[in-house]
Amino acid sequence: MTELDVLHDPTDRGFASDNYSGIHPEVLAAIVRANRGHQTAYGDDVYTARLQETFKGHFGDKAEAYPVFNGTGANVVALQAVTQRWESVICTATAHIHVDECAAPERMGGLKLMTVPTPDGKLTPELIDTVGVRKDDEHHAQPKVVSITQSTELGTVYTVEEIAHIAERVHANGWVLHVDGSRLSNAAASLAVTFKEMITDTGVDIVSFGGTKNGLMVGEAVLVLNPEVVTGMKYLRKQSMQLASKMRFVSTQLEALLTDELYLRNAGHANAMATRLAEAVRDIDGVILPRPVQANAVFAILPKSVSQKLMEDFHFYFWDEGVGEVRWMCSWDTTEQDIDEFAAAIRAAMS
Repeated sequence: MTELDVLHDPTDRGFASDNYSGIHPEVLAAIVRANRGHQTAYGDDVYTARLQETFKGHFGDKAEAYPVFNGTGANVVALQAVTQRWESVICTATAHIHVDECAAPERMGGLKLMTVPTPDGKLTPELIDTVGVRKDDEHHAQPKVVSITQSTELGTVYTVEEIAHIAERVHANGWVLHVDGSRLSNAAASLAVTFKEMITDTGVDIVSFGGTKNGLMVGEAVLVLNPEVVTGMKYLRKQSMQLASKMRFVSTQLEALLTDELYLRNAGHANAMATRLAEAVRDIDGVILPRPVQANAVFAILPKSVSQKLMEDFHFYFWDEGVGEVRWMCSWDTTEQDIDEFAAAIRAAMS
């Protein structure tokens, strides 16, 4: 074994992001199976064809899947496909498309984002109504899309009823409902519902479907559920540099994730580990959990000096350094031992 074979400690664990985790063995095995021989490039392959049927099985017969490389690409492509140049997107002030995508929707998509402050990362019909529309005013970007994140950036989860109420208000305005679903599987596991019940049946039009945070090496998908509101998806995907030449290797990963409920097994486990962590630290003096734990994220407030000390041995980030709030993410491969060791370290540091 050469030095290049072992560039990191495989026992190293952290709670900074579910992107830190490796590839699930079932996904890795699917890549190996797809690696034999030749297949037509750019999505005209048997794996991408089968993936279409798999997505239809989960989301309904109208579903059309467009595999892409990453979540930012999925969001930018999806939002461009349902807007004209003069139209805008309503989202929360904490939305990933607003905070964490380096202005890609604005710079690459040419989109105007209209943000709404929320206490829990969730929009409501009433909050949507607070946005000044100024309909038909050429001086004002015209709202066209409402984008919600499921589960949200603050770790909260929209109920099925909440999404349905938002969709009703959105469609009454003649708009489109987009879901940023980078952690959609975690939401499905949290609510114990199917994708169809949570997304298709509630009236969602288009989804950015996440895989990388849930056991994939690389790969997401733009999922069109209402083709009538979408224009030019295949061209926008290419123009946005999200068309994979060897698409079979993206498609086969998504196929594996959606087979035998791997998406639920992975997400459900990550959620359970987050719950375990929250319960393990809840009674520690000086540790405050300001937000409910509904998916695979735990938010906590503790002294900054303690967090900085813990960061020397465990990877995680400040969420709001001003108040000492941190975020701890759990993954499909987080173990009970990981949680117990981290909780013990927090307890010791706080004492």
